[in-house]
Amino acid sequence: MRLIFLGPPGAGKGTQARTLAEAEGIPQIATGDMLRDAAARGTRLGLEAKSYMDRGALVPDEVVVGLVAERLEAPDATKGFVLDGFPRTLAQAEALERMLKDRDLAVERVIYFEVSERELLRRLTGRRVCRQCQSAYQLVSAPPKREGRCDRCGGELYQREDDSEAAVRRRLEVYAAQTKPLLEYYRGRGVLTTVVGEGAPAAIGSAIRRAI
Repeated sequence: MRLIFLGPPGAGKGTQARTLAEAEGIPQIATGDMLRDAAARGTRLGLEAKSYMDRGALVPDEVVVGLVAERLEAPDATKGFVLDGFPRTLAQAEALERMLKDRDLAVERVIYFEVSERELLRRLTGRRVCRQCQSAYQLVSAPPKREGRCDRCGGELYQREDDSEAAVRRRLEVYAAQTKPLLEYYRGRGVLTTVVGEGAPAAIGSAIRRAI
């Protein structure tokens, strides 16, 4: 089972990828987690990625692809994997295809999570952070017990600038521009399925099961 989960920030793909991966006994490979783990382990590519992340710069495609290649060589990935958040660009998709082809493998199914902009804004603008202890809350899925106050220390909760509606809209615009060529790429290969990412998590999970 070799799967890719694509979708905008806040679409819920991480939750579904984790659930499916645990049920199937295969790894969920999330790019962000993978980058942080490689950097913490001090691998050559991990340290190279860290040098970009520390500067707040985008990690180049070749470094990300190299880290994915390393991760897919791990023993737990021999039965399959769920790639969560990778590829992000057409260049990454083409590199992944070459990487798998060299091992006589191919991506079996790409699931695209379709969520309305209104719902994405509701989810993404709902994050609140404590000014004192930096604990994070999500007004939609994990709200504080007392409105505007941290459960842990009682500090004031606030919305970070990058969680504002204007900032979130910009992130979604960038994602849409990056993703459109990817969707066409996988549609042309006959492996793309769109799943509505709104509603009960169990219902979304069932739709994914039917697709794969």
